[in-house]
Amino acid sequence: RVALLELMMAKVSEKNPVTSEEMNVFMRHADFLAGCFQEKCEAVLKLTSPADAEDEEALVTIRLLDVLCEMTSNNGQLEHLQALPGLLETAIDTLRLTHLAGKQTVNIFTATHAMTGQEEISHPAVGFKSHLIRLIGNLCYKNKENQDKV
Repeated sequence: RVALLELMMAKVSEKNPVTSEEMNVFMRHADFLAGCFQEKCEAVLKLTSPADAEDEEALVTIRLLDVLCEMTSNNGQLEHLQALPGLLETAIDTLRLTHLAGKQTVNIFTATHAMTGQEEISHPAVGFKSHLIRLIGNLCYKNKENQDKV
């Protein structure tokens, strides 16, 4: 699933113009991916436990967020994703939960807390909070209704 999401990420982030047929496919995929993210977003919180550091659902959720961030960076898909019910609320709730989880244990969600000395950052959850903030910002871009929700 992670490999498939990485392929989708590569396709979505291409700078080539897309046909209307491809855009329709992207819209359907966006609906599906947003739904998956909304269902599984709390799986990432399992990564705070050393026993679950390689949890597959959490890794898939991290990739889902990356793809959604990229999709919301594209004006063609942005308006569609801004209108999806619950996506913004889920992102905000997940940001709150990861912030609290980071305060209660070792904060694996931000790069500043993940670094110790010259050690390389290798934990898959590093940057998760910044990607949530990017998604929230993209969903609020030029959208007064979503801005008011935040």
